[in-house]
Amino acid sequence: MHGAYHGEYKVPGGKLVVVDLDAEDGVLRNVRVAGDFFLEPDEAILAIDRALEGAPVDTDASALATRIDAALPPGTQMFGLTSEGVGVAVRRALAHATDWTDYDWQLIHEPPQSPALHMALDEVITTEVAAGRRPPTLRVWEWGAPAVVIGSFQSLRNEVDPEAAERHGIQVVRRISGGGAMFIEPGNTITYSLSVPDALVQGLSFTDSYAYLDDWVLGALGDMGIRAWYQPLNDIATDAGKIAGAAQKRMVTGHGAVLHHVTMAYDIDADKMTEVLRIGREKLSDKGTKSAKKRVDPLRRQTGLPRETVIERMIASFRSRYGLSEGHVTEDELTRAKQLAETKFGTAEWTGRVP
Repeated sequence: MHGAYHGEYKVPGGKLVVVDLDAEDGVLRNVRVAGDFFLEPDEAILAIDRALEGAPVDTDASALATRIDAALPPGTQMFGLTSEGVGVAVRRALAHATDWTDYDWQLIHEPPQSPALHMALDEVITTEVAAGRRPPTLRVWEWGAPAVVIGSFQSLRNEVDPEAAERHGIQVVRRISGGGAMFIEPGNTITYSLSVPDALVQGLSFTDSYAYLDDWVLGALGDMGIRAWYQPLNDIATDAGKIAGAAQKRMVTGHGAVLHHVTMAYDIDADKMTEVLRIGREKLSDKGTKSAKKRVDPLRRQTGLPRETVIERMIASFRSRYGLSEGHVTEDELTRAKQLAETKFGTAEWTGRVP
């Protein structure tokens, strides 16, 4: 590995870190760290550069951060910057990672679809991004029916009470990503997917990619007066409680792509949810609460805005940051998604693949 490299990384909830460096004979040379962060004392920036100088090019972000921490002057103060963030910027430079603004983003926001078709559209659209036939896409979902969406590896019988689901007319579908069950009611839920090229998350660990791909929505919520943060591994939380959960699936076909989808609670019928979902005591204790009703705090109460307005402001926030043109599901994509919904996502075999 030889040559000059440039990498950028916005620390989640913080500032932009920019790294320029050379790779020579398997080590880092001529490292220069910059950005719009705040750092005291001034000489700390030179200490960071020196700490990275000579590091093997295969050093991971955590080990780079350890080198930086050991070299910082006593009493160093970082604002909008972390040692780990610098390490990530270095890894992204060496991986030739792209940035959000390198792409022409497309928005899909279409009329309500069935739960099984939504599962299929996620797979088809992300596969098209991986193949280079579709630009990176933000898809905002509209639900055609209430549903429980279980994670790829969850046990159907352990997660859902089938009698309660049938009584309330709730469909159960299984998605291609991992994570936990989501309780969906059309007017009470905001769901979106990001289908992005693998290059956008190059140099990021699996955990870091969640924070990176969630960062724009934290800004959008902040614009609406909600102080929200990423809570590892896959939650978005506020002082009032969890408001969203995310999940990812990596596509290895073509040039590679990542599906990152998020379900946000605009409002919630907590009594119905706890009837339908078998939420275990272990999960509740892990969240530090005794009641499932207290685990999720809806956006309706926190924003005071209609659901449609929250969605409009989220889209406007994304567009202002990265640009966003109107798009649609193509006829070919829809045909393929309908076939997948019929042969895979709408079948008992797929939904019950982990009984």
